[in-house]
Amino acid sequence: MKFLAVKIFMYNLEQRKTPIKDALEELERNRVIPFDVPGHKRGKGSSNLRDFLGKKCLSIDVNSMKPLDNLCHPVSVIKEAEELAADAFGAANAFFMVGGTTGAVQAMIFYATRRGEKIILPRNVHRSVINALVVNGAIPVYIECKADEKLGIALGSRLEDVENAIRKNPDAKAVLVNNPTYYGICSDVSGIAKLARSHGMMVLADEAHGTHFYFGGTGNLPQAAIAAGADIAAVSMHKSGGSLTQSSFLLCGENVNENYMRQIINLTQTTSASYILMASLDISRSHLALSGNKIFNDVLSLTNYARDEINKHGYYAFAEELIDGGTVFDFDKTKLAVNTLGIGLAGIEVYDILRDEYDIQVEFGDIGNILAYVSIGDNHKNIEMLISALAEVKRRFSRPHSEVHWDTASKTEFIAPAVRAAPQDAFYAAKKSVPLAQCAGKISAEVVMCYPPGIPIIAPGEEITCDIVNYIAYAKEKGCSLTGPEDMTIKNINVLA
Repeated sequence: MKFLAVKIFMYNLEQRKTPIKDALEELERNRVIPFDVPGHKRGKGSSNLRDFLGKKCLSIDVNSMKPLDNLCHPVSVIKEAEELAADAFGAANAFFMVGGTTGAVQAMIFYATRRGEKIILPRNVHRSVINALVVNGAIPVYIECKADEKLGIALGSRLEDVENAIRKNPDAKAVLVNNPTYYGICSDVSGIAKLARSHGMMVLADEAHGTHFYFGGTGNLPQAAIAAGADIAAVSMHKSGGSLTQSSFLLCGENVNENYMRQIINLTQTTSASYILMASLDISRSHLALSGNKIFNDVLSLTNYARDEINKHGYYAFAEELIDGGTVFDFDKTKLAVNTLGIGLAGIEVYDILRDEYDIQVEFGDIGNILAYVSIGDNHKNIEMLISALAEVKRRFSRPHSEVHWDTASKTEFIAPAVRAAPQDAFYAAKKSVPLAQCAGKISAEVVMCYPPGIPIIAPGEEITCDIVNYIAYAKEKGCSLTGPEDMTIKNINVLA
């Protein structure tokens, strides 16, 4: 016990360090005269910008220099900060990412696959995954994706479905898993990792919504991907971890070549890394390493309370009751996802009402659900305001459930697509613009999605079906934010000529 206490003390002592923050403060104290970029020169060149963002913010918006290290080739303070992050997350290596988790997801796919090589993945991946395949030319092999038709959400990947995909594609190089999905659904990452490794395949985890899994020491949260045996995990610190938007970590296991991964990252990551973003990662990592378990236990208490209260008003805030050991292997109870169909309103309608009538901004609304993102900065007062607003929404705006034309639209996003061409080949092929209503039976040359959550309804190389056309039209009618196509109005879709 004495040895354990000393070990914890030493860990805490190390994790209190914030080398990037300290180096920036030292630079301020030295009052170095800047004859380098950025041109605002610590805010002196733009009083409007300084007044808006604050003097402190602009004073640390600086360029790489010897005392501050360089993200492309770190040897001092950034290197130390990355080592501290790896230790905090239980990884062999951690990389600071300043292009969001999109950059991290794409880097791990570029590391694991090359043009023409296969990657096994669920279809309900983020657009960053599809875009990575467009860039590097890897071939997607989709795991059979099941849906909860009542909720209209995609579920996780069953171990037997992953095994079936591996058996049919023994030449695949990697398996990708979501841990968790936007809605909190988790697959059996540990089982998938063991299975994939036994066939010589790498395991990649899109953990954009799972930062807090690394700080669930009480066992109330699903297992983090690196701890479960994944080789690489892309982690959005700016989502549940409290750092600034666009700052993330790429975590790697011991089988990943650290120096080659750095080369891969540097193919697309900026050479002008923001020290504001890196400092936010440095500070937030320290905060979570020291207090993360308590922080996320408090978040769990808030979401558990909110679910109980919301469910008294005709909504369905779902959670661990969905767990079946297969398509829902585990559930992230910090996710406050609420199905709205029970009050006769589409999720996007409730999303708009909350914002326009109650000044409450939830993360997203889709056809049947809203997601209220509860995390490190929330408190009981805000939760009570959300609960009260939802109760009023039901009282003021609810209508008979039969008026929501849900029918087959609930399944459309999650039907396994008919892949007719590789994403890269389709994206760069000769194409023509066709009215949405005339697209059925044609092959898409671009991606269409509701954002958030950013899961493609159709991706390059996939056949557009009547159900997909109807789903897009219905999503437009309900006011979902559709993105992706060249035609910003979503009236036309580019298809293969």
